[in-house]
Amino acid sequence: MERSNHTVTEFILVGFTTDPTMQLVLFAVFLGVYSLTVVGNTSLMVLICKDSRLHTPMYFFIGNLSFLDLWYSSVYTPKILMTCISEDKSISFAGCVCQFFFSAGLAYSECYLLAAMAYDRYAAISNPLLYAQSVSGTLCICLVTYSYTGGFVNAIILTSNTFTLDFCGDSVIDDFFCDVPPLVKLACNVKESYQAVLYFLLASNVITPTMLILASYLFIIAAILRIRSAQGRRKAFSTCSSHLVSVTLYYGSILYIYSRPSSSYSLERDKMVSTFYTVLFPMLNPMIYSLRNKDVKEALKKLFRLTHSEV
Repeated sequence: MERSNHTVTEFILVGFTTDPTMQLVLFAVFLGVYSLTVVGNTSLMVLICKDSRLHTPMYFFIGNLSFLDLWYSSVYTPKILMTCISEDKSISFAGCVCQFFFSAGLAYSECYLLAAMAYDRYAAISNPLLYAQSVSGTLCICLVTYSYTGGFVNAIILTSNTFTLDFCGDSVIDDFFCDVPPLVKLACNVKESYQAVLYFLLASNVITPTMLILASYLFIIAAILRIRSAQGRRKAFSTCSSHLVSVTLYYGSILYIYSRPSSSYSLERDKMVSTFYTVLFPMLNPMIYSLRNKDVKEALKKLFRLTHSEV
């Protein structure tokens, strides 16, 4: 089929299915997931702010991760819900640019933040007596600031390069949000320079933080092995197990989607994977960091007692 170049004013989001019944089912599912995401991440942030026992570097980073996940999920889910129940599946060109920019900026920021959290765990395990001095409040603020700055600067690079591509055809995005793979599929031709930009961003925002995380965990393992008692080793490992699970799930899905050449994109398969890290992962993070965390459980019990006594 011949594809003609034209000025794009809007895109059509296909979503997951055109079956009206399935759309209602998906609406209920995504509404439930988003509600849990909002409640879980908001509750964790409130607990960290209110309980003085959680005013430590580790929980400062976890609180920022919850903020990122809440914002990240809110970039996608409201539009997904509208697409499920509305006959109008369109998104304006400007709306697509905004969604793409914020999703990229938040995703890259989370990559950097997870790397900062790995360093925090290394500092806590390798030399717990000097932990407060090595990971000061100033350093925590700097690391979080650098995470956001690096993420959104790179998002500007990706967004500007993506939306200067020439789009062809009927502007139908076979996905539930504006992302690199479906937009590349709509492009008339993808120059090697654009592919080079994608690889540069992958290296700077995903590969580099991954290497920093791996290096941190190598030092963490070395520090744990120096602990003489088995109970001490288990306790040290338990302090970073939640972060390790979070990193594995997030980076695994990100690398799967964006580490391949554009010619090998499979939109149906990629759609399922991207659902995980855009919608499900922000819901899972509060559970990962709180279910096995005694401090968070105690803070939650204390908050319930205070609320009950006030009532």
